[in-house]
Amino acid sequence: MFRFVLRRLLLMIPTLWVIATLTFVLVRLAPGGPFMSEKEIPKAAKAELLHRYGLDRPLHEQYVTFLGNAARFDFGPSYKYPDREVREILLQGFAVSAELGGWALLVAVLFGVPMGVIAAMRQNRAADFAAMTFALAGVSVPNFVLGPLLVLVFSLTLLWLPAALWTSPASRVLPVIALSVGYVAYIARLTRAGMLEVLQQDFVRTARAKGLTERGVVVGHALQLGILPVVSYLGPAAARIVMGSIVIEQIFAVPGLGRYLVVGALNRDYTLVLGVVLFYAAFLMLLNLIVDLAYQRLDPRVELS
Repeated sequence: MFRFVLRRLLLMIPTLWVIATLTFVLVRLAPGGPFMSEKEIPKAAKAELLHRYGLDRPLHEQYVTFLGNAARFDFGPSYKYPDREVREILLQGFAVSAELGGWALLVAVLFGVPMGVIAAMRQNRAADFAAMTFALAGVSVPNFVLGPLLVLVFSLTLLWLPAALWTSPASRVLPVIALSVGYVAYIARLTRAGMLEVLQQDFVRTARAKGLTERGVVVGHALQLGILPVVSYLGPAAARIVMGSIVIEQIFAVPGLGRYLVVGALNRDYTLVLGVVLFYAAFLMLLNLIVDLAYQRLDPRVELS
């Protein structure tokens, strides 16, 4: 396991280098620049800004400097927020996005797994049809539609919950629900499919023949293998749910990392965009590594190679 983890960590280095290079090239090829505005900036002031941020140097020198700084997790100041370092923005925004995504992922697992198990145990019955109908609706309704609907019902009509911001426990309810519904649906469908396959295997029939209760069979034997598809899905899902909640963060004015990525892209904030993309890539690869280790822990037949 140590060799496997070490090899994966070493492979992250060239992968991050490729991502950093492609992102650097793409943001520089995009039209516009970080200091464009509706009102024309005087040439002297613009030249001073370019010199201050090193944008007047040859592109290859900027690239080498960027790689050296990125290796130290130092992306310099943001062009949009000149009084703040990109590293500070990443850590602050990630803390909010991680909290939002963590709650949403927890809700998705707590509701999705039992829903899938019940649907598998009641295959082709009312409970199965109800669970899969909800799952289909959850997958079909996008969160940019669900979010405003939740605000309209629970904030503007019933006046139960705050409509936006990230200031109190109550303000977290609607964003978490809007973000987690789709993942509840996916996890329920994956759990159902995995459980249906496991419940037909010989060791489950043997457990039933020995007189175990249905609950004992499911919890003690079938669930450990039945949730393997969910474990495989949780790695990319966690990265998406934590770093990809841009729409939810915009709807509910949540100061997460997704909003900073949108602001950086719109304002051609090179350092902020590069920092967010590399941070996201490293986070995704670490999550995939954790999922691979958890998969092998749940199913000893899987070899780490």
